[in-house]
Amino acid sequence: MTLMTLGLALWWTAHMLGILAPSRRRALAGAIGEGPAKVIAALLIVGSVVLMVVGYRAAQVVDVWCPPAFLTHVNNLLMLLAVFIFIAGRIPSPVRRAIRHPQLIAAKTWAIAHLLVNGDVASIVLFGGILAWSVVAVIGINRRDGPRGELPDATPKGWLAHLGAAAVVFSVIVYVHGMLLGVWPFAA
Repeated sequence: MTLMTLGLALWWTAHMLGILAPSRRRALAGAIGEGPAKVIAALLIVGSVVLMVVGYRAAQVVDVWCPPAFLTHVNNLLMLLAVFIFIAGRIPSPVRRAIRHPQLIAAKTWAIAHLLVNGDVASIVLFGGILAWSVVAVIGINRRDGPRGELPDATPKGWLAHLGAAAVVFSVIVYVHGMLLGVWPFAA
């Protein structure tokens, strides 16, 4: 669980520097260049994900509660919603216009969905840590940036691209969970 906690701390640090300390983020970019600063941030984020996954998989299972089977279906619906909202961050659809922070809202939805079906300590720490990060990030970004700016108009083509991209990404997630992680999301 130490590796997982270290991964969470690294995730928070890499993501929150530009939100809570934008002057330090700008100073770093000024000292080494914007490109190298982004590469360092990306490497920290990838490293944090690796630490979280390895640490989570190695953590001893200590159950706090046993989720009822029906929550699997709630989880799957929330995950479909999370993917749908996450995709809105880059595609000019009506969802992007309606939700200010689609990727962070999707992270919250993802974390809540996983907390519903995982009642062990490691899951509560991991998914609760990501949930807490996404809440703090939304608050920090809103304070840093102020009111929301203008967005491009949503287009029918953007709506179709949004639906198609969400279907593809959700299918990949189901495949990865089933084939690579050994967790079939649609268990009865």
